[in-house]
Amino acid sequence: MTHAWISTLAPFRPLPVAAMVFACAHPGDAQRARTDAQIAAEIGRYMQAAVTFEKFTGAILVARDGRPIVNRAYGLANVELGVPNTPRTVFRLASLTTQFTAAAIMLLQERGQLSVDHPACQYLANCPPAWQPITIRQLLTMTAGIPSAHGVELGPLQGFPVPWSQWVDAIGRKPLLFPPGTDLAYDYSGYNLLGFIIEKLSGQTYGEFISRNIFAPLGMTHTGYEDPLRIVPHRATGYRQLPGDPITNVPYIEVIRLYAAGGVYSTTADLLRWDQALATGKLLSRPSIDAMHAPAMELLPGKAYASGVWITQRHGRTEIANGGNLPGFLSHMARYPSDRVTVIVLSNNGGGSSGKISGVLSAIVFGAPYEMPYERKAVSVDAAVLERYVGEYRLQLPKLTMVMTREGGRLFMRRDAEPKVELFAESDSRFFLKVEDVQLTFETDASGVVTGVVVHQGDSGRYDVLRGRRESPM
Repeated sequence: MTHAWISTLAPFRPLPVAAMVFACAHPGDAQRARTDAQIAAEIGRYMQAAVTFEKFTGAILVARDGRPIVNRAYGLANVELGVPNTPRTVFRLASLTTQFTAAAIMLLQERGQLSVDHPACQYLANCPPAWQPITIRQLLTMTAGIPSAHGVELGPLQGFPVPWSQWVDAIGRKPLLFPPGTDLAYDYSGYNLLGFIIEKLSGQTYGEFISRNIFAPLGMTHTGYEDPLRIVPHRATGYRQLPGDPITNVPYIEVIRLYAAGGVYSTTADLLRWDQALATGKLLSRPSIDAMHAPAMELLPGKAYASGVWITQRHGRTEIANGGNLPGFLSHMARYPSDRVTVIVLSNNGGGSSGKISGVLSAIVFGAPYEMPYERKAVSVDAAVLERYVGEYRLQLPKLTMVMTREGGRLFMRRDAEPKVELFAESDSRFFLKVEDVQLTFETDASGVVTGVVVHQGDSGRYDVLRGRRESPM
């Protein structure tokens, strides 16, 4: 649903002056000095380049003080019928769902029906012994160590979609990833268990509870929980298109139980209503909202997970955000409370990068540096140059190994057990992938010896950078 290969933001390559916006000495100065019309015009230029060079389709909304600065849509909601995306188009949210699940748990706590410090097994039937120490708070903060269940681990399917009992049996047989509370693993299984708790205590289905207790009170009339039989007006179809490739349908894939971790759909306008409910305390008390946004554990310096959201230092301020990734859909929502700025990006092109676009749109608002989209063109690089990069590169957080190999005049990368993919050179030190939005810059010391690689990944939730240390030559 979301990639786990993540870290902190940094610029990718030296930019021409025309492609940059320069940050001011005080983060708020640029925001105060530039009008909404100027911001909107600059966002328009950036988005046109994103449509042209990165094939963005979807809708964006940038707001300040709850009022949209930009509310636009691009491309087609349904290619075969020629229906355009509009600000009313409904998109699947994927992992953005988790913030609604977290809010539902906080509502139940405010009503005295649970405490987040209670053992989760107090509300779950047939808990495996290893789960007994796990608290609801640890499920919220993804520090419980609950593993995932993959298709092959489920055994012969007992129904379609996969029955809950079969899914629970599969994850219950697996050991915990780590002792509860000792580490962080971004995984949807814990949020599905929170969905069970919501149903047990409310006597309603998960979808009924969040619709009656969150969406309806806030006037989110175009937001709901996925039902394959329901007709949803203005719903977008999901596609996939990478630069240089034709747009294609996304074949149906049984994604095991999106449920409380990924089953909600919405629009940009409804998500702005959600943003304002969090800003004003309309739905939850301020202590509950603060508890949801309290960082639990850092994945990397400056990036920590709270409850349904990541807390990150970006553009010199605190960002509260999360993103989602499903076949054909990408989503990202970022809030900057100190500036009362909100950025929402919903896309029905699963080959793009809503997280990267969100980061740039906020950079435009705050006057921070960013890169304009451009056409990436592969150039020939001498085999001797490629040979310098052959080796093993290790990252500590998250733990990841990248192995670079050369086959003739081609350079390949393999991440842990994933299939190898070819890297294409933009220069002697800068490379990119064609199969996903990833760029790499190899680093050298003063003597020219390769010391590491910086990996820039634009995924569903973030546009982030990894810095890998070279371990040994191959």
